[in-house]
Amino acid sequence: MSERDTICALASGQPPAAICIIRLSGDRIWKLAGALLDCGLPEPRHATLTKFRDEDGNLIDEGLVVFMPGPHSYTGEDTLELYLHGGPAVITHAISTLTSEPGVRLAEPGEFTRRAFEAGKIDLTEAEGVADIIEAETNAQKAQALRQLTGGLTEQYDQLRADLTGILALIEVVVDFPDEEDAPEETTAPVIRKLTRLIHEIEEALGDRGIGEKIRDGFRIAIIGAPNAGKSTLLNRLAGRDAAIVTSTPGTTRDVIEVRRVMGGQVVWLSDTAGLRETQDEIEAEGVRRAERVAAEADLRLFMVDGGAPELGVLNSLFRQTTDIVVVNKADTELAAGLPEYDYKISAKDGDGVPELEAALADFISNKAASVEAPVITRARHRARLVDGLACLIAARDALELCTGPELAAEDVRLAIRHLGAVVGSVGVEDVLGAVFPQFCIGKCPLGFEATSRYIAAF
Repeated sequence: MSERDTICALASGQPPAAICIIRLSGDRIWKLAGALLDCGLPEPRHATLTKFRDEDGNLIDEGLVVFMPGPHSYTGEDTLELYLHGGPAVITHAISTLTSEPGVRLAEPGEFTRRAFEAGKIDLTEAEGVADIIEAETNAQKAQALRQLTGGLTEQYDQLRADLTGILALIEVVVDFPDEEDAPEETTAPVIRKLTRLIHEIEEALGDRGIGEKIRDGFRIAIIGAPNAGKSTLLNRLAGRDAAIVTSTPGTTRDVIEVRRVMGGQVVWLSDTAGLRETQDEIEAEGVRRAERVAAEADLRLFMVDGGAPELGVLNSLFRQTTDIVVVNKADTELAAGLPEYDYKISAKDGDGVPELEAALADFISNKAASVEAPVITRARHRARLVDGLACLIAARDALELCTGPELAAEDVRLAIRHLGAVVGSVGVEDVLGAVFPQFCIGKCPLGFEATSRYIAAF
């Protein structure tokens, strides 16, 4: 068909609920309103009470409808929102009626926001901010998402690109007028200085220890130690539930068990790991390898020591970090002599000392998150583009310093501009769009009609 499909989706959470929102966007809004709404196409931006009927005239529901004509809408297209009762039967009847109309279909995950991006309403980082604010569990995640949604990252990347564009212009002077007496004799020197400043700026952004990504995805705390040191018991205590199996048999925990918590105002993943020891059991050995990998990647490691029978070799089996916390467990029993220096003494079984330990973990995570005031990088995609852009800028500076040709330097700067532009979606982003926008699906609707796997796709 010549005109673009009109899309519809449930823009609210899973039913049942008191109210649901069904959103439509596209050129057929006026036809749908005339055919299915008793009020016809309502006055723009005014909530109108009306009856919503199917193609046979059967009443679906009575509710409010709001019409937002393009281009002054979220998608830039004509948009209609139906506010109906949020029962499964109402939603099923409404969606089925809408998608039975010619030129109307269910939205793909993230398609509303993709259309907003394509219409120039938002850039790619702002689109990601929409997804992040929907998923935000903590105030820190919300604040970071709002900053991104309202253009905070865009301003920073646009400034970098503007600075590089100015540098490129200076290099082009050397390229275009190499023999002109009017060309500045020391053109390359200020260009090198400007390049060096931007290189340091990007290096500083990349040296943020991944704080922006961790605020978004969660910090990680690994609980490690010898078998039967009380790791699983502590995890269950911190989780407030029986997340891990606890037995007296050494080697019960074979795989990594993760629990999601909010601590210190941040999302935290607590990992219970297999006991560290030499073993001939192939499955347990794989568990040990996974434990070591999780420990190496964690933001904080808790070394659990059995206070009654300490195995000090575990403390030396992994490279110790200054931030590691040593916890002596089983303080409810008689402690053995020769215990190592420790930070906390607890009884994971009875809970003694656990509140103090938990407070320390929360403080650590809170301080770590606050170590970077306003992260420039919030996703791995941003980091990859900055790394590529940085490599191009270093190559450009080297070309100017070694006098290998301003043409090469100019091309490297152009590539750097493209890499930075891809972060906000201004150039060369088709390869990433498919990975960005499918994240916007709020959930799956347990209703029995075709394509329910993408039934709820609000944004």
